[in-house]
Amino acid sequence: MFIVRDIFQLRFGAYKEAKALLDEAYSKGMLPDAKSARILSDFTGDAYRLIFEEGHDSLGDYERSLTESMGTKEWKAWYEKFKVHITGSQREILKQVM
Repeated sequence: MFIVRDIFQLRFGAYKEAKALLDEAYSKGMLPDAKSARILSDFTGDAYRLIFEEGHDSLGDYERSLTESMGTKEWKAWYEKFKVHITGSQREILKQVM
């Protein structure tokens, strides 16, 4: 299993707007399909982060989920609204060993 974490650093004061957009994307089924998924917010450490964590059986499954979800016009329009609330991001791809 591979765990993918997309970590978005939010602009100061932008949490409510970013969370509302996430609620919209979730309700419309626009988030990538994954074996497991959750969205986290920071509690300690760097402040104002949203972390998208997904589990995939293979990197090929991960790539397919991105292609299918992020290739739609609806997702692209949504992302244009979401990214104005972001100051930076990083991605971690981890292999679960136990």
